[in-house]
Amino acid sequence: MCVCVCVVCVCVYFSLSYFTSSSTANRTTTPIIMPKVSRSKKGPPEGWELVEPTLDELDMKMREAEMDPHEGKRKCEALWPIFRIHHQKSRYIFNLYYKKKLISKELYDYCIKEGHADANLIAKWKKPGYESLCCLGCIQTKDTNHGTTCVCRVPRGKLAEGKVVECVNCGCRGCGH
Repeated sequence: MCVCVCVVCVCVYFSLSYFTSSSTANRTTTPIIMPKVSRSKKGPPEGWELVEPTLDELDMKMREAEMDPHEGKRKCEALWPIFRIHHQKSRYIFNLYYKKKLISKELYDYCIKEGHADANLIAKWKKPGYESLCCLGCIQTKDTNHGTTCVCRVPRGKLAEGKVVECVNCGCRGCGH
């Protein structure tokens, strides 16, 4: 028992020292792109062929956004492209199901279950006043200093003339009408 614990400790120590060492001569700088993993044991429902190319394209954009260098950006600015692509994927599924009625309930549920769309964000879009909500972080009052929603939720008519609004959470420039 003691030998197993020591071997594990030595392996952890060497792997940590490799990642924390200042020498980068032996490391490669090419990013490793993992293949897409099929999550469902059951195949996709009928109509998936219509949605798949757009979702694959958005997944590739998401991977590129994740791999983009973030030097020179604030910590929150590095995540803005990821939030935008996430919003775009969810809005695409929402429009196909609720607005255009081009996909079935089974396909919609499949997309939600597989993580292609955000069910909570879509639920907010169905409520009046939240039709153009950019992200759920903008309406959470516990994350702000004064217990209010994000500045991007303020209607543009109520803002000062010429004031540029940019959300800290997701980079939105005004999702309140």
